[in-house]
Amino acid sequence: MDKKDASTLIEDFKRTTNTWIQALAQYNFVQLCTKPSPGSWSLGQVYMHLLETTGYFIKQVTICSSTNDYATEEATDAAKLMFLHNSFPDKLLSGPPSNAHTPQPANKEQLTNGLMKLTDEFRNVETLISNNLYNGKTKHPGLGYFNAREWLQFTEMHFRHHLRQKKRIDVFLKTDNN
Repeated sequence: MDKKDASTLIEDFKRTTNTWIQALAQYNFVQLCTKPSPGSWSLGQVYMHLLETTGYFIKQVTICSSTNDYATEEATDAAKLMFLHNSFPDKLLSGPPSNAHTPQPANKEQLTNGLMKLTDEFRNVETLISNNLYNGKTKHPGLGYFNAREWLQFTEMHFRHHLRQKKRIDVFLKTDNN
């Protein structure tokens, strides 16, 4: 698969983010905060996780676009495979222990506004990457080093990965009749 340019990555991100924004309309706040089981996340927590991690990912894009540090470092083989297939593996993944502290949203508007803000930030990132003269990389906690374009692609893949989790929660919410 050819590497996608920044504009295509931004369009993919906007399309996937719009899926999440449009989905919010079908839930009431109680549904957003309902957990399928005590150890799992509510849909609201999934949204909060996406908002939090994407802020971190955008910061990595900015850093990579302003330096040549770590330019020769590489992503892990697992990450390279994910980028090649433009997708996370189709399985449940365990995140870092800090995920256990993901908060519930204060309200639906917090989620909608957060997603809209991320879309705006990604538009700014597109210009940054398009004019990028640097080849810097930063380290993902478990997948090695990514450049700015790879961080963009990873972000959109991460949003799509959590759509699978959303589908599982949707099944629970339909059977629970909240």
